[in-house]
Amino acid sequence: MRQALNRLYDIAAVLAAMFLVALFFTVLLTIASREFHWGLRGLDGYAGYFMAACGFLSLAHTFKRNEHIRVTLFLGMARGRARFWIEVWALGASTVLAALFAAFSVRLVMQSIEFKDISTAMDATPLWIPQLAMALGTVIFAVAVIDELFTHLKNPDRVNDSAEALRHE
Repeated sequence: MRQALNRLYDIAAVLAAMFLVALFFTVLLTIASREFHWGLRGLDGYAGYFMAACGFLSLAHTFKRNEHIRVTLFLGMARGRARFWIEVWALGASTVLAALFAAFSVRLVMQSIEFKDISTAMDATPLWIPQLAMALGTVIFAVAVIDELFTHLKNPDRVNDSAEALRHE
């Protein structure tokens, strides 16, 4: 199960990297089209879609590698069982929020399909297409947060310090 979850997070990260490369080429094409007076409209919208896809699909991978920003003020002062329970509370609250975010993202995609919602820009892209990356990213992120909660509950002695916190201590 651990290998499958890690593979899922890695696949999402690879997709995020692919969208980052697509964003780069879209911005490059936008600049070239303006410089050479081509009529390529709608590229700004696609750059935004690619940027959002990159951000949402990278959430789980970043979280599982302890690279998300964490406020460790109380956690750093706590020791033993208190630290364990503060971490359980934080991961529990994160699980609820991530699950709600994922549910609303999936619902947004379903509503966009139902109402045939399209972009107001020149490209008139069906909005469920770019929203799909957001929904997929938030669902994978919710899985990662739940995974982290269960991992923490199974290993109460495990200390989960972020690299950022370690650099500043």
